[in-house]
Amino acid sequence: MTSTTTRPVLSKDGGTDNRPGLLLGVVLAAQFMALLDVFIVNVAAPTIRVELAASGAALQLVVAGYTVSYAVLLITGARLGDLIGHRRTYLGGLALFTTASLACGLASGTGQLIAFRLVQGAGSALMIPQVLSLIQRNFTGENRARALGAYSAVLATGAAAGQVVGGILVSADLFGTGWRPVFLVNVPIGLALLALGARTLPRDDRTGPGRTRALDLPGLLLLAAAVSLLTVPLVLGEEQGWPLWAWLSLGGSLLLLAVFVAYESGLARRGGAPLIAPRVLRVPGMGRAVLRIAVAMGVNAGFLFTLTLHLQGGLGHSALRAGLTFGPAAVVFGVVGLTWRRWPARTQRALIPGGFLLTAASALGLGLSLGGGGAGGPGLYPALCGLGAGIALAFSPALTGALATVRPEDAADAGGLLATVTQLGQLVGVAAFGTLFLGRLTGPGAQASADALWATTLALAAAALVGAVAGPSRRAR
Repeated sequence: MTSTTTRPVLSKDGGTDNRPGLLLGVVLAAQFMALLDVFIVNVAAPTIRVELAASGAALQLVVAGYTVSYAVLLITGARLGDLIGHRRTYLGGLALFTTASLACGLASGTGQLIAFRLVQGAGSALMIPQVLSLIQRNFTGENRARALGAYSAVLATGAAAGQVVGGILVSADLFGTGWRPVFLVNVPIGLALLALGARTLPRDDRTGPGRTRALDLPGLLLLAAAVSLLTVPLVLGEEQGWPLWAWLSLGGSLLLLAVFVAYESGLARRGGAPLIAPRVLRVPGMGRAVLRIAVAMGVNAGFLFTLTLHLQGGLGHSALRAGLTFGPAAVVFGVVGLTWRRWPARTQRALIPGGFLLTAASALGLGLSLGGGGAGGPGLYPALCGLGAGIALAFSPALTGALATVRPEDAADAGGLLATVTQLGQLVGVAAFGTLFLGRLTGPGAQASADALWATTLALAAAALVGAVAGPSRRAR
């Protein structure tokens, strides 16, 4: 394994702070904050429902509105970063996210809260694709690998931390504000990151190759419609019993996706500027990496969602205790994601399939440890640690390998694609495994919940095995 350079490439502009560690900290802190917001609201949902007298459908939209607009606009955000500059788009998205968080915290009704959650998701969609693009453009060699490892660790710890922080803030009921601090906490953090980002992020290259590419509006509309038709039934279908409109929407999504692919291919042949450069999709191993990333994130999200339902609904644990239960998995995920590159070279080829196999075995161990309706006993935490390690090994090398041969001018396209796949993988995971768990839940009580969890862990293990056999492993570079 060779590298031409291991030094980060950063702006030489005198008006910015060129310390690579600070730049990485700023962009990953924003990634963490946005990911935290996906999970922190789940814990506050019961309190929001009571205090705002929200209906079940309205509460679903409060929780899911952020995710829907986030997933729909991710690739658009990546393309805008390439078009008008990653620094400018990142700071604009962060400002929009922070302002929307303040508005959510001050909302007086469910209608306002739903609207501001949609705006929050749009801010994240502008901000988050720039994280991978800035890493890809400003770090090389081993520094890039370490930065991507830190990025992977943030994805896992943000999910678990969201539930822990949400439980703490709601339980504390600061100054009698109930659920509002779960949104207001973003405001001081966002303002601090805006100040640091203005000082730290490299100035945008006014002559970069992406500036000559026009924004593909027809492709943008087709993709947004396809993703919308996919995400809305995934988010709301279970709550409403999977009505006919949900299935029609999923079918329409596949049809529009086929139209999008045909249009983009034709545009590329005519010499136009498609939303995603076809050469990104032709990068060796990209298709396999996309599948593995989707499976890893689907299994991760399904595991977090269904185990949370079991711990709180079946075992009666508090939101805080349930969140803390995920701590070992999050810590191990972070450690493995940051260190796998330093493991012996002879093990590198086996990391991704080995990670999926470890995930499958640990999912079965989790189901067995909780199978009697008890708290899990001595087998619970080894299983959780195994899941954290396995998913990290399945995800982090796949992400690094997917970006290893992408050219800097294609960083925005690749970053938007992989961020969208990550988000859609999580949505599909929650919908598929959540539906399985709830469908097998025959009644109240710990034993019924444990039986449903066992069926779900079998499905999680099967999905992990699909990831293990998804093409031969290729050593990450």
